[in-house]
Amino acid sequence: MESLKFEYRNTVEELIMPEYGRNVQDLVRHCKDIEDPKYRQSFAESIVDLMQIMTPYNKNLDEHRKKLWHHFFRIAKYDIEVIPPAGVNPSKEDDMLRPARVIYPPNNEKFRHYGNYVNSLIAKACELDDEVKQMEFAVLIGSFMKMAFRTWNRDHHITDEIIKKDLRTMSKGKLNLPDDLILDTNNSTSHRSHKKPMTLMKNKKNQNFKKKKPMNSNAPKRRY
Repeated sequence: MESLKFEYRNTVEELIMPEYGRNVQDLVRHCKDIEDPKYRQSFAESIVDLMQIMTPYNKNLDEHRKKLWHHFFRIAKYDIEVIPPAGVNPSKEDDMLRPARVIYPPNNEKFRHYGNYVNSLIAKACELDDEVKQMEFAVLIGSFMKMAFRTWNRDHHITDEIIKKDLRTMSKGKLNLPDDLILDTNNSTSHRSHKKPMTLMKNKKNQNFKKKKPMNSNAPKRRY
């Protein structure tokens, strides 16, 4: 009876890039041992083709192809005599690069339900010199704040007075909306004295109304 040999994870080489599996890593290791330069180059290109088949979800073919060559050299530990395509310069320094740290905006715990985007809008509105444009901009910001509050706080009631007070506080008193202004979440505003004319409503009813044609007495009656 033949004895079976099992390989355990603690006895085999560690996977450099697990997303490609151990077979690809073994192929790259075999590619290093090929003495013929032309055959080694062709074998390396076949490995990259295999890696591309394993990742079909990438749509940008040119950029993805360059990325695969970088991964090939990383699996080979940059110790292989293979010529990469033009524009690809893989090196060990690429693995040492770290992305720049993302600077997050400071959080205002009191008004965080409006979002940091509102703070940027308020800062731009305060920089305007034209009072008319500044007021129009402030009205749009107030409408957006009301919409944001209703989106994330459906269980709480919000009034225009609260929005105006918060806008005044967040702008440090520079943006003051009129008391008779009604904020609309559809980016339009209206005053309390504004009413829709009744003539427009009557005209719409008249357009939908169709007069019935008089019946012709001389027409023959239909029998059922």
